[in-house]
Amino acid sequence: MKKALFSTLLLVLAGITGFAQVKWGVDPAHTHVGFSVKHLGINYVNGHFAKFNGTVETTDSTNFQNANIDFTADVNSISTGVEQRDGHLKTDDFFNAAQFPDIKVKSVSFKKLSGNKYAMLADVTIRNTTKRVTFDVTYNGVVRDPWGLWRAGFTIKGKINRLDFGVKYADKLPSGVYAVAPVVEIQVNAEIVKG
Repeated sequence: MKKALFSTLLLVLAGITGFAQVKWGVDPAHTHVGFSVKHLGINYVNGHFAKFNGTVETTDSTNFQNANIDFTADVNSISTGVEQRDGHLKTDDFFNAAQFPDIKVKSVSFKKLSGNKYAMLADVTIRNTTKRVTFDVTYNGVVRDPWGLWRAGFTIKGKINRLDFGVKYADKLPSGVYAVAPVVEIQVNAEIVKG
């Protein structure tokens, strides 16, 4: 009887170990959270968020299939290189940073497609509105750095329609072209560190 109980306990522990999570943190010194949006239909304005944090959980140190991603960007850290424009982006015309200070991204699924390509389906929350968005992810590899820490790199690309999230600024030229396009392109170059 004791032997059977011991065997059962070992199987349970083995099962728990099999589902153990490896935790990674986003390295802000080596990560860039950028966006690009068309201006007057003829050019792109680029920007980024300087402050953000994020975590990734995986089942092991080299397999990112079904990874869980949780990411937050600080709206007040938005930067396009023009102070007046950055101030406007923080108003109610755009993000309303005073009332909605964070942009959140939480993965729903993270699936390997082929080679180093993944697809991430995520819930994106802007201005307290959540929409499901698909991102194309390229896995750039994993290395042990000179200080003994494991690091992995990813390039994440996606598009959102800002109007879907209540980012409502909608001035148009007489031709009907938006002064600031509804579609925003997102590109994140992320380096994560195993905790």
